[in-house]
Order: sequence, then structure tokens, then C-alpha cells
Amino acid sequence: MSVQEGAQGAALPPPLAPLATAPPRPVAALPGFFIDLGMAIGLLVALSTLFSIAAAVIAAATALSRGEALDPDGLVQSLAQPDGLVMIWVTLLATGGTALVVYALRGRATPDERRRSRQVLSRPSTWGWMVLVGLATLAASTAIAWLGRHLGSEPVPSNQAIIQGAFEQSPLFMYVFAALLAPAYEELLFRRVLFGRLWRAGRPWLGMVLSSAAFALIHELPGLSANSWPATVQLWMTYGFMGAAFAWVYRRTGSLWAAIGAHALNNAIACLLLVLGYA
Repeated sequence: MSVQEGAQGAALPPPLAPLATAPPRPVAALPGFFIDLGMAIGLLVALSTLFSIAAAVIAAATALSRGEALDPDGLVQSLAQPDGLVMIWVTLLATGGTALVVYALRGRATPDERRRSRQVLSRPSTWGWMVLVGLATLAASTAIAWLGRHLGSEPVPSNQAIIQGAFEQSPLFMYVFAALLAPAYEELLFRRVLFGRLWRAGRPWLGMVLSSAAFALIHELPGLSANSWPATVQLWMTYGFMGAAFAWVYRRTGSLWAAIGAHALNNAIACLLLVLGYA
């Protein structure tokens, strides 16, 4: 990149930088953050329930169309414990739908923000930070897992069995889901909407902490697995570091695409290691 290009690139403000109007007062941003988070949680629960019921009804209707007897116990079982691939579809539709709705209502980017984000994406340095952060999050996750094993803690993520089962059923779809779809909607919700609200208000570090905590808790709710409290805390540390790193690269580059790319790289390599049996 030439000196002139570097100077022009440096003059581009990040997409969340205040524009012509005054930014919202920091004191008002914190309630806004929790409104966004509450809206996301409510939508996620509602959509997850709706799509789980729809999946069970579709399964029952398919069985009836084949002339099979309807088993009420089996229907209840499919609602309580759907198979891995069905659960991934429910997650995709519910979480992706939640992210899109909350983004549209609470964090929609302006045309100028989108234009500047695309300009930032044309810089080689943006791609460099994207790759560096993606690899750094993977390295940090590996280091935390190694330290946990030496301290006698080997947690199993609550979604690991679901992911492994779904990979066995449809590996190509799962690679697309893990490396493209999930990073896109998670970054849209946690970084653009939640972190972005406090960043715009001039409190990026608070936004980084709170959005990363929410990111960790959504991925590993206590009581949903057999993990001990130390093991659960270890998982929170892993997810929390990832969330903070993706927020940092978003702020550093000024483009949400950098956070999506770093997240996608981390997930793609982690899934490859999982399939190969190294994770």
C-alpha cells in the first residue's frame, strides 16, 4: 500500500463514528444496551420455541404421510430432544432471525456507514487484522483448554454433541453453517448492535466487556450441561475472550466484516479439528 493510499485510508472514520449529529449521551446508552439484550433474549426464546414445535409437527406429518402410526411419546421426545441437524436448523432460524430483527429495529447501519465499511474492507491491513485475530482466538482457546487440563478441568461445551451429530448427518451444510452463517448473525447481534451501542456513546471498553459477557453466557448457560462450575467458568473465559477479540478488531478496523471474517476463520479451523478428532 502506498503512502498516499495509507493517508487516504487513515482519513476514513470507522462506520460507527458519530456523524454530523451529536452522539447519544453515555448515561442513556447503558439502559439501551440492556433493552437490546432483553429484546434479543425474548425473541430468541420465542423463535426457538416456535421453530422447535414446527419441526416436531413437520416430523409427525411426514410420518403420517408415509402411513406410519403417530407416536405421542415420540412427538414429545422430538420436542424435548431433537436430533442434531434439526437443532442446528432451529438455531439458525431462531438466532439468525433474532439478529436480523434486533439489527433492523435497534442498530441498522446508515448508507454512509455501509459505504465506509466497504472502503475499509479494501485495505490490506484490514485483512491482516482479520486473519491475525482469527488465529489468535483459536490459539487462546487452545491455551485455555491446555491450562484447564493441567488443573484437572476438561469441560464439554453443551452444544458439542449436537454439532458432532449434525456433522455426521450433513458435513457440508455444517461447514457452511459454522464458517459463514453463524459468524454473520452472531457478529450482527453481539458486535454491531450490543457492542456498537456503547461504542457510539463513547464507552467502547464497557461495550466490549458487557457484549462479551453476553456472548459467553448465550453460548454456555449454567445448568444445561454436566460441567462443574470451574469447567463452566473455563468455557466462559474462552467465549469471553473470543467476543472481546472480535469487538476489538471491529473497532480497530472500522468494519464489521473484519469481525465476521475473524470469527469465520476461527470456526472453520475449529470445526476441521473437531472432525479430524483433534479437538
